[in-house]
Amino acid sequence: MEAHKTAVEAVAAQVKQFHARQQPFRIYHGSTNSTRKSQHHVHNTISTADLNHVLHVNEVAKTVTVEPNVPMDALVAATLQHGLVPLVVMEFPGITAGGGFSGTSGESSSFRHGFFDATVLQIEIVIPNGEIRSASRTGPGAELFWGAASAFGTLGVVTLLEIQCRPALPYVELSYISTRSMPEAMEAIRAATADASVEYLDGIVFAKDHIVICAGKLTDAQPASSAPPTLQRFTRPHDPWFYLHAQHRAPRLAQTPSSPPKDYIPLQDYLFRYDRGAFWTGRYAYSYFLTPFTHLTRYLLDSFMHTRVMYHALHQSGLAAQYLIQDVAVPYPATTEFVEWLDRPEHFGHYPIWLCPLLVRSDGGGLMISGKPPSPPAAAAAAATTTNPPSTTSQPNDNDNDNDEKYLLNFGLWAPSPYRGEAFIHQNRRLEHKVQALGGKKWLYAHTYYTEDEFWKIYDWRSYQGLREKYHAGYLPDLFEKVRVRLEGSTEEGWARWARGMVGRVWPVRGLYGVWRAWWGGEYYLKG
Repeated sequence: MEAHKTAVEAVAAQVKQFHARQQPFRIYHGSTNSTRKSQHHVHNTISTADLNHVLHVNEVAKTVTVEPNVPMDALVAATLQHGLVPLVVMEFPGITAGGGFSGTSGESSSFRHGFFDATVLQIEIVIPNGEIRSASRTGPGAELFWGAASAFGTLGVVTLLEIQCRPALPYVELSYISTRSMPEAMEAIRAATADASVEYLDGIVFAKDHIVICAGKLTDAQPASSAPPTLQRFTRPHDPWFYLHAQHRAPRLAQTPSSPPKDYIPLQDYLFRYDRGAFWTGRYAYSYFLTPFTHLTRYLLDSFMHTRVMYHALHQSGLAAQYLIQDVAVPYPATTEFVEWLDRPEHFGHYPIWLCPLLVRSDGGGLMISGKPPSPPAAAAAAATTTNPPSTTSQPNDNDNDNDEKYLLNFGLWAPSPYRGEAFIHQNRRLEHKVQALGGKKWLYAHTYYTEDEFWKIYDWRSYQGLREKYHAGYLPDLFEKVRVRLEGSTEEGWARWARGMVGRVWPVRGLYGVWRAWWGGEYYLKG
């Protein structure tokens, strides 16, 4: 802990210098799972890249104390040594504990435990005047704790987290439930939620009439009838990509079977089952490079098909502006309408789509999923009277389970867009408007095109601004400034500008440049 204390004091000293100059700064973590362009430069950035240590695992309290840049694979490895696993583990091994808290992370156990931030008990944070504070979920500093959750570093620098865990078991018994429609899929989700033994739950929409719900239970052994005992794995080069395996295990059926097929999966393989191929987005790389998509090519190119490398390549290539990459969530009663809307090519028109049910806890989610939208600032309110409303004004149907109001259903929408330039922006804007019309939310790691008026009608401006004043954050970029897409042009320099410029327009230079930079490595998100 002495090394941690020394490192945090160094961060605090840097923050004090920025505060004295009233100079905005950004936080550099060493990597990112955001698709936005970097605004980091060496002169405006505080690096926390070396705050990446697991500090303590408490087997009695079932907690783990970590620095913010501990990635999920290291976190899981450390807790498993003590027979524990975090309540919520993000599916990509490179996502960090601090990123899960300061961003918005809901994964396949979130239907039980809520968002990742709801599983954090307390944090240490350097507020923007350089003071080092502690804040807990329900005790002292609770308002700072929940303000910092999902605030993307705009209320200070999180330097430590205490995270809840549960006893781990070696395997996940995963059932694949094939359904023929969104209403049928929702019934499967409700039934799995009602089963107290189900700990993990998500789904994949392969088509409007083929939706696979995956329900997992922790177990310490395979059934005796399994002869010989076999385990299904997903992390080795010769293993199948999970989404292809799920499609094979639960094909489109005329009638749902009473006993869905099951796999027994080592816990770590289950938790990071989507790493290889980044769900299914890796398949688009094969299409881009005109490469056959076969078991052999997936094996040979496996080292390029892990999420850490793929995010690196995406940023360096500049291809994020050609892919619609969004995570959005809508209330359960709106899910059928939303799937119908997404099926239209001008809206999305791609499959697969990821489904992830999320418990909306009253003490979880921070600013991102706070209750009723607050009144916007006076200027925004005045502007709103002259702003055209979204073209879609439909509302969810109130005809389902009474417990539905506790949940949102996340839709992972990741696919190449047929649009470029203004048309690409309009496609993203249509999605933002539709989600808002259905009473949903979108997560802000991705391209965000809201106007400032629209943004602060959705997110809690009044509470957020009050916290910014109280904790001396007024000189920092606010949340809207942090996450919005800047449309005035690229800020990339050097070879990145060249690759994205004239030569980068020629296929496949952008993609090759991104792959080369990903292979070369280095700190790809910090510019000199």
